[in-house]
Amino acid sequence: MSLIVTQDICKTYRTGEVAVEALKSVSFTIEPKSFVSFVGPSGSGKTTLLNLIGCLDRPTSGTLEVAGIHISRLNRKKAAAFRGSHLGFIFQDFNLIPVLSVYENVEYPLLMVQNIPGSERRKRVLHMLDAVGMTDQKDKYPDHISGGQKQRVAVARALVTKPPLILADEPTANLDSQTAFKVIDLMHHMRDEFGATFVFSTHDRKIVRSVETIYSLTDGRINTHASLSSQGGNDA
Repeated sequence: MSLIVTQDICKTYRTGEVAVEALKSVSFTIEPKSFVSFVGPSGSGKTTLLNLIGCLDRPTSGTLEVAGIHISRLNRKKAAAFRGSHLGFIFQDFNLIPVLSVYENVEYPLLMVQNIPGSERRKRVLHMLDAVGMTDQKDKYPDHISGGQKQRVAVARALVTKPPLILADEPTANLDSQTAFKVIDLMHHMRDEFGATFVFSTHDRKIVRSVETIYSLTDGRINTHASLSSQGGNDA
C-alpha cells in the first residue's frame, strides 16, 4: 500500500478579496521507505505541500491520505495526535530547544506524544544518539555544538518515535557542502536502518542528486515530467 496518496489537491489562500492558488490539482503517490524530493523555485508550492502532508494545514479541495488515513478530514486534536504517532520533522534551522541538552532534545517527542516508561525512553534515545554518532555529545547544549551536529540531533529527534514518514524542509540550507553531504548520507543510512520514508522540500542539488524520485513544481502544479529518477535530477 502506498504511504502517501493525493488526488487533485488544491490550496487557496485568501487575503481580503485576493485569492492566491498555491497548489492546483496536484496528484501523486509515494511508496514506503522512499527517498523523495519536491523541487522548484520559491513560490512553486513545495513548502505548502509539505505543510499539508504534515497536518499543519488543510487542502482547500482534493483528497490527501497518509498511512491509510484521510488526514485532510482530521480535526485539530486528531491531526496533532496523527503527527505525534506518524510523522517526524527536520527543519533548516534545526529547531532544537536551547535550554535542553542534546539528550533531552531527542527525548522531548517521547515525553510529549507517547506514554513510554522512563527505562524504554532512555534505551530508545541512547540508541538514536548512537545511530547518528552523537552519544559523546549527549550532555551538551545546542549552542555548544556545530551546525552539522545540530542537524544530526534533529534527525535523531525526528526518528525517535519510530514514525513511518519524515518531512524535511530545506534540511541542508544552513550547512556547508561537506557537512551537507554527511547529513544526506546519514539520512540515507537512517532510512535503510529504520525503514522510514524521507520527503524533502529543497533547492539543494546535493539532495536532488541523492533522491530516488523527484517531483518538480512550477506555479502550484507538478510538471508533466514530474517523477524523475535521481539520475535525471542531476540536470534539473
